[in-house]
This record gives sequence, structure tokens and C-alpha cells, in this order.
Amino acid sequence: MSKIIDDIKLQFKMGGALNQLIMINLAVYLAFLILRILSFLLQLNVSNFFIEFTALPSDLIKLATRPWTIISYMFLHEGFFHILFNMLWLFFGGQLFLQYFGGRRLISTYLMGGILGGLLYVLFYNLFPAFSDVVAFSNNRGASAGVMAVIFAIATYNPRFPVRLFFMITVPLWGIAIFALLTDLIALGDGSNAGGRIAHLGGALFGYLMASAHKNGKDLTDGFSSILDRLANLRKPKSSKLKTVYRSQAGTKSAGLKRREDDESKLNRILDKISKSGYDSLSKDEKDHLFKFGKD
Repeated sequence: MSKIIDDIKLQFKMGGALNQLIMINLAVYLAFLILRILSFLLQLNVSNFFIEFTALPSDLIKLATRPWTIISYMFLHEGFFHILFNMLWLFFGGQLFLQYFGGRRLISTYLMGGILGGLLYVLFYNLFPAFSDVVAFSNNRGASAGVMAVIFAIATYNPRFPVRLFFMITVPLWGIAIFALLTDLIALGDGSNAGGRIAHLGGALFGYLMASAHKNGKDLTDGFSSILDRLANLRKPKSSKLKTVYRSQAGTKSAGLKRREDDESKLNRILDKISKSGYDSLSKDEKDHLFKFGKD
């Protein structure tokens, strides 16, 4: 079991930004499923408490006591098809996004699009009379706003990118983005899943603004990415600087530094092997070395 956990940790570290986003979503969904099973077996409301703790409330007083939900809500899914389609969209859009903007911007765009979508949802529910009866107990959940930000960023930056549908017809990416937007607007007019539809619009808006700014040489995600970098660095232990020790006359490197260079050389060979044959081609010793090196 510990080896499986180590492999998952390694896949998370080495898999890149897109895999990390998908794995976090799947982990939260798995946690919810386990809590729902326990809730049934023990006849407790554990899963409902989990939802209350992570979903984004529209009520301003509740939001003030749970500010983290502006982030956590975009990783929370209850239904299987809800997470399935969101992850398929994220995988499809994320692959394209990485080609143009890179992994650092992918995470920031997903999060910032989700934040804007969440804020728009809270604003609408507290501003418009249509939601006055439900604002006190309504909440929002799901990755859709962040996914819409990713899709619209690509559709804005490269609108004519061809997408093959049903193995029969090819449509430009902007057509898919506009279809998704119109679907949300029509459903919003019908009152169907209004909170989710509003959040989608906020995510789409950020994706459009992000790509438009990028075309003009500006990076709307840079400040947010820097904050994420600083938070990530807080978790890393401070490594002591390596000192080179010289012996008299010979001038040879210390054993510690030589061992470090050997480890780095072995790591480079392992990474080359992954790029050529994939992670599954590694031996147990190579996987252990890769995971151990990732902890340093």
C-alpha cells in the first residue's frame, strides 16, 4: 500500500500542472464518496458537513466564516457524470492550453477563472430579486468555471483551431466556445442551475481577458502565479549550500558533492528514459531513486 501511495505522490510531482489539477479533483471526489458511504453506514451527516465545509455559499455571512470556499468549491463534485465531463473538458482544453501558455499559467487561469466565477455567483445571488428566496441556503460547487476559463483562453488565442467532433465533422474551437456560452445563457434564462451558469460566465470572461491581454504582451496571471510560487516554497525545507572541499595538492571534490553529482546524473538518465519509454518502463530501483530525489 505504501508503494502505491509513493507512486501516486511521484506521479503528482512529475505529472505536470494538468495532471495535478485532475488528480486533486479526483482526490476530493474520492474523499466525498468515502464520507458518503460512512454517512450511510453510521447514519451520520458527515458527507453533508463536508459539502458545507467546501462548497461556496451565496450567503455573505456564511462566506465570511468560510473564505477558503472561494477556492475549495472548484474542486468539489457530488455526481459521477458531473466530475467526468468536467475532467474531460479540462483534459481536452488543458492539453491545448499547455501548448501556448505553459503549466504555470494553466493553474493560475483555472484558479482565477474559478474565483471570478464564484464571486460573480455570490454577487448575482445577493443582487437580483430572482434569488432572494434561496440566497440564504444556496451553494455552488464544481470545476466548471475554471474549466471555462481554460477553454475560452484557448478559443480567444487560437479561435480557428480545428476540433474533430464525432469523427465526422471539424469545427473551429471558437464555435465550441460560443455554443457552450449560449447554452449557459439559455439555461440561465430558464432558471436551470442558475448558480452554476453564472459561475461559468465569470470563468469564460476571465479566460477571454487573460488571452486578450497575453496577445498584447501582458500576463494577468503573473502576480497570482508569484503568490502560488511563494506558498509552494514555504513547504520546501531550506537546503544547505553545498561546499566544495579541496584536499591539499590534489584539489579533489568532497565525497558529498561527488555523490550529489552521481545522483543528478542518474536522475537525468531516468528522466530521459521516461521521455522515451514512459514512467511504467522504470525499474523499482529507478522509481525509488526518482521519488527519493524529489523529496530532497
